[in-house]
Amino acid sequence: MSSIIWEKEDRKAFFAPSLPAPFSFIALLIALLSGGLMALFEPYLIVGALVLVLILLFKQYELAAGCVLLVSLYIDWYLDYRVVALILAPLLLVLLFLTRSPERPWTEPKVWWLWALFLGLSIFPAIRGALTIHDLVLYYPSVILGALIMFWLGLLIGRDIASVRRFFIVVAAFATLIAIHTIIQATTGITLLQSQVALAYLESVSNYQFPGETVYRLGSFFIQPNFNGMFLAMMAFIPFGLFVESRSLPAKLLFLGETLLIVTGLLFTYSASAWLGAGVAVIVFIVLVGEGRYRLQISLFLLIAIAVLLLGFSSQVNLLLQHASDPAEIQLRNAVWQTALRVIAAYPLTGVGLGHQAYLERAEPFRVIGQVLPYDHPHNSYLEWGAMAGLPVLCVFVILLAFTVWQALRNWLVAEARVRSLLGAALAGIVVLCFTSWSNQGWTLPTLAACGWMLLGCITSPLLRNSLLKERERMVEA
Repeated sequence: MSSIIWEKEDRKAFFAPSLPAPFSFIALLIALLSGGLMALFEPYLIVGALVLVLILLFKQYELAAGCVLLVSLYIDWYLDYRVVALILAPLLLVLLFLTRSPERPWTEPKVWWLWALFLGLSIFPAIRGALTIHDLVLYYPSVILGALIMFWLGLLIGRDIASVRRFFIVVAAFATLIAIHTIIQATTGITLLQSQVALAYLESVSNYQFPGETVYRLGSFFIQPNFNGMFLAMMAFIPFGLFVESRSLPAKLLFLGETLLIVTGLLFTYSASAWLGAGVAVIVFIVLVGEGRYRLQISLFLLIAIAVLLLGFSSQVNLLLQHASDPAEIQLRNAVWQTALRVIAAYPLTGVGLGHQAYLERAEPFRVIGQVLPYDHPHNSYLEWGAMAGLPVLCVFVILLAFTVWQALRNWLVAEARVRSLLGAALAGIVVLCFTSWSNQGWTLPTLAACGWMLLGCITSPLLRNSLLKERERMVEA
């Protein structure tokens, strides 16, 4: 297991000397500033801040990137500070630039013109929609500029397959903790590290309780159960990819256990779209896994998992199916989408503005009869881009997303069979996010978008491609 989780060259890198002068002092300053930000916003997180400083000083950048995602979820989303991860991520990029070397090379996103178009076209809708401080911070800094920052950070993290593996181990552990937290909520009714703001919101929506039941849909630190379901469905493939790729029995058992915990946590969200997205992504993962014997293992695992769910969690499965087939819910969601389409028809070029308040006010004249209540977003990320920012922004976003997925497939093609399971797992997770974004906010929710863009950057990195090509040449020569 140790040979899988911590390779020999990684141990050497860990104990390598510090940065060359004059960058050592600057790196220390950045590390202290990054950690201090967390303690500044929440004093009880001072221990976490100190840990982050140590992580950066010891150049464990894959772990630091995972910390950025954790901060994005808990501090920015759950505690509602919004900006801490937006500061940490650029600081980490600066640190990676200062520490660049032949072992840790620097790279930049391709098709800069496409990213510039995405950032440029979004400026006017972002200004027009910034009616509140929340929306001012949410869309352009977090979702739009944040996409480039997180993607770029992923490019630098995924410099070779060992780095990708280490980052996936961190991400899998992160997702497992969220799953365990969800399970604790379901079995004890206790929310650890609870926020009073989140508690007040949950009380306003009856804690997402099923009508006539004593069962609640659980969102963990995402608060909203659909968001939690999207995250867990996306991340379930990461430890499963590590399970397939690993050659060590202890490591396989560890990653399999993480996968089962994440799937169990997903069940308690009762998110139909997340389960449908996971079902579609399973097919993608089976195609991309690399070898026929792996496909057989996955098929057997799926049969066992389905049997366990039907026999051990039959009541939860029944509630999930009832929720998924609720005609009132389906009709309401369709009505919300129809309203968004009418808004797009009225404002095709610039939308009504990138903001929840702007959409709530300006979409009201176009609300269809079936939408009994006003909503502040269309419950569909693609319609959200079109209705709030206009069709040009939507088209650029789709093209940018498609290009990055194509780059990931190119890296998958040059990888050896065993490595393909890792890249295929990440691609399956991206499929989950793309699919579930049709029924809710996915690519337009800061935390979920950060996870998606960082994963995409990691597996599309030109540094990773160069490493894979060198490894293929070495194998051919051998």
